[in-house]
Amino acid sequence: MRNTIFHKESLENFKFLITGGAGFIGSNLVQYLLKHNAGLVRIVDNLSNGSRANIAPFQLYKNRFEFIEGDISDLATCKEAVKDIDFISHQAALGSVPRSIKDPIATNKANIDGFLNMLFAAKDAKCLKKMVYAASSSTYGDSKVMPKVEGTEGRPLSPYAVTKLVNELYAEVFSNVYNLHSIGLRYFNIYGPKQDPNNPYAAVVPLFIDAALKKERPKIFGNGTTARDFTYVENAVQANIKGMLNGRTLEQHEVVNIACGKQTSLLQIWEQLRQMENINLTPVFLEERAGDIKLSLASIKKAEELIGYYPEVHFKEGLKYTLDHAK
Repeated sequence: MRNTIFHKESLENFKFLITGGAGFIGSNLVQYLLKHNAGLVRIVDNLSNGSRANIAPFQLYKNRFEFIEGDISDLATCKEAVKDIDFISHQAALGSVPRSIKDPIATNKANIDGFLNMLFAAKDAKCLKKMVYAASSSTYGDSKVMPKVEGTEGRPLSPYAVTKLVNELYAEVFSNVYNLHSIGLRYFNIYGPKQDPNNPYAAVVPLFIDAALKKERPKIFGNGTTARDFTYVENAVQANIKGMLNGRTLEQHEVVNIACGKQTSLLQIWEQLRQMENINLTPVFLEERAGDIKLSLASIKKAEELIGYYPEVHFKEGLKYTLDHAK
């Protein structure tokens, strides 16, 4: 990541818990916190998605880094993880719409049971100042409203989308009943370094970059006009930092879109990579996949107003950073 700073106060006296901290977004967030002298960064991860390679560099911060290898579907693990913690960023989940269609039971266990355990543990955490969690643009479902604005959700199109919607409902209830006022960060297609192209459910950007570097034709489901609000991971890190620190004064549950407010199609992504790598290969077009949302574009006004979020890295710049990191 770049050297941009997203916090105004010292982090030295704060203890942070990052669930899923060995994963893609989580490990980028941990990296930021340790780099900027957080008092303690504790992660809990069962390594089903994350990897030891992502957290290996953090072992250098011996007195400020802790790793609990455990599963959030176990309540005792969650209660242990939140002890003496000031801020929680809940990133642990089973992502991927196709995976949820193949195995909705596993997705439900991790994303709903695990999230409920974290909420339950967090409500009794005596030092806790704020909890943020990874929500998803998938909750907009079949809504035709464009750009996507919080409060205009449609019906979910996949088991994964159902789990992320249920997360928001539980978080709202815990705010009203237990005064645990969390913030849901509705991510829109986060991409960047540490995103694994070899995962069987890998996202499109790392797959395209992998194809470009191997001089292979990329696979596209549909005709390539599918367009999303792709968001560089540093923007997601910013949202987490500002959500935890700036969101402390919010006294109700909130959800905010985390995106760039611009659309890029799959064909446009490949064209940019083709030019960057000076290759002349056309995509292989396959049948559309069930559950995929065709078009996605976010309004980020609410995130700007509530937590001071503003995306500093836009798509082409982020794609170049990610490509260079993969080389």
